[in-house]
Amino acid sequence: MILGLSVPTFTLLHVIISLVAIGSGLVVVVGMLGSHRMPGWTALFLGMTVLTSVTGFLFPITGFTPAQAVGAVSLAILVGALVALYAQHLEGPWRAIYVVTVVAALWFNIFVLIVQSFEKLALLNPHAPQVGPPFAEPTNTLFMIAQGSALVLMVVLGILAVVRFRPAMTQVH
Repeated sequence: MILGLSVPTFTLLHVIISLVAIGSGLVVVVGMLGSHRMPGWTALFLGMTVLTSVTGFLFPITGFTPAQAVGAVSLAILVGALVALYAQHLEGPWRAIYVVTVVAALWFNIFVLIVQSFEKLALLNPHAPQVGPPFAEPTNTLFMIAQGSALVLMVVLGILAVVRFRPAMTQVH
């Protein structure tokens, strides 16, 4: 039991939260390309992404795992996004910090989605990398293409968003 829920029910809730975070994050990043602040979508994305990371720590896992490392880094990045948006009001360098941290947090969510898809979906599972220290062996081309494509897409979107996201200061507060 986790928070009064069975592990399968809690897992489903965690997955739903994660998918809402990814969907709303995509809306926010696309909005940035048009220099739109989108406060409701942004709050949904930031809240669901924090919740995704926090709920990930509640699974009954012994020891520190790569998934927990991703969750910890994601939470640290999200602190930057929250400070940039709500405390610094995107002023000066905080606009770029905000964009980079939002795109990075979304990428972490997508990274985990790809990993979980290869681990859990029957269609992709045969193509999942084998776990073993220090790196996955053997290297799986399909998995690497999926992760590499996601990373390149997020870097391109991030660069475009940093250049294009210049919301009117009257919308800050």
